[in-house]
Amino acid sequence: MPDSVSSVTFPPAFLWGAATSAYQIEGAVREDGRTPSIWDTFSHTPGKTAAGETGDVAVDHYHRYRDDVALMAELGLSSYRFSVSWSRVQPTGRGPAVQRGLDFYRRLVDELLARGIKPALTLYHWDLPQELEDAGGWPVRDTASRFAEYAQLVGEALGDRVEQWITLNEPWCSAFLGYGSGVHAPGRTDPAASLRAAHHLNLGHGLAASALRTVMPARNQIAISLNSSVVRPLSQDPADLAAARRIDDLANGVFHGPMLHGAYPSSLLEATRSVTDWSYVLDGDVRTINAPLDALGLNYYTPTLVSAASGGAKGPRADGHGSSEHSPWPAADDVLFHQTPGERTEMGWTIDPTGLYDLIMRYTREAPGLPLYVTENGAAYDDKPDPDGRVHDPERIAYLHGHLSAVRRAIADGADVRGYYLWSLMDNFEWSYGYGKRFGAVYVDYATLERTPKSSARWYAEAARTGVLPAVETTV
Repeated sequence: MPDSVSSVTFPPAFLWGAATSAYQIEGAVREDGRTPSIWDTFSHTPGKTAAGETGDVAVDHYHRYRDDVALMAELGLSSYRFSVSWSRVQPTGRGPAVQRGLDFYRRLVDELLARGIKPALTLYHWDLPQELEDAGGWPVRDTASRFAEYAQLVGEALGDRVEQWITLNEPWCSAFLGYGSGVHAPGRTDPAASLRAAHHLNLGHGLAASALRTVMPARNQIAISLNSSVVRPLSQDPADLAAARRIDDLANGVFHGPMLHGAYPSSLLEATRSVTDWSYVLDGDVRTINAPLDALGLNYYTPTLVSAASGGAKGPRADGHGSSEHSPWPAADDVLFHQTPGERTEMGWTIDPTGLYDLIMRYTREAPGLPLYVTENGAAYDDKPDPDGRVHDPERIAYLHGHLSAVRRAIADGADVRGYYLWSLMDNFEWSYGYGKRFGAVYVDYATLERTPKSSARWYAEAARTGVLPAVETTV
């Protein structure tokens, strides 16, 4: 990591952003025509979230968005990535839009633009309307068509003012945590369904991209945000290398194969034949999925370390992806997951900025000429106010300095990275962890919903203002 004398300088046009998602911050789950999504149902199911906590109120962004945008402006953000609640706009997942729902996003976008903040809109951040899940959810082909119709409605309403569009956020989580391990909504544990869901998410992305292009100005960018894994073998033993390739196919190739290269990896199809026959991939599907992207979003938190279950090297087992009763990795029972060495965040995730550098450089090679954005990166810590009400989080400052330095190194090595979105703008509902994990640069008192910028927010604001990373020793 650079010392206090070194400076890390970013290009003048680099976007300094922060990200959120609708269900995690909005609240107002029964207002203005909104109906339940799968996360409403899941979070209200006993035992699915920590302490039974839900996003019913979250941090009440629906009513406090003007103050939140003012806070973004105070912090010098040049862009804000948010998601649209599908069931707020189209309550049943079908039919015309509810204008009251769209009006909220119109007001939000107008407020951002008035403050000089570039909106980056994500159409889907895991909150499928419950009625579509009742009809089969993402494992059913029709959901992809419904998603395209929804995309067109939002594109018609906001395409004149929003230039950055993201179809899906982390489809791996939607498919494999939602339908494989069941630790995310809708909580199903069916390996075959998770692979069908992955394909229909891919198809939905392609159909939505096409629908958006029919209703939006050509200047608008269409992208997708992938939480592509940096998969590393525990050793160079052939068995461990084969295990890493297997997980790389399931984590990455299942999405970027058809999107970037026009085909699912043959090794993926062969390895999963015992789970599914892939007959739901119809003629023309991959061509639709392979529609050109204008940019690619990369979400990164920690690398993945694997070995073969038999043979190969042995190391400490991880408490992460492979630990649930139901694995999110179909046809990968012969792979072990290991804890990577080093300091960890409150999520138990190892801090390793080299993984972000490696991820960026991989996609620089795999998709030459395609602009890249880091659409999520951040860390959870046990943040608490001091007696004066200030929240000092030096660990997060060090985390941000390390990862932003990795981004700058990638740019210096030829990567076309145009922006970075801190996860998250503020503390919020952290899915099945409830409110126990704080990722925000802004502290939220959940009893009063008062917002307090942490020292990392002030540090990040200085970086955004100057284009230079302040030293990690800086206190603000």
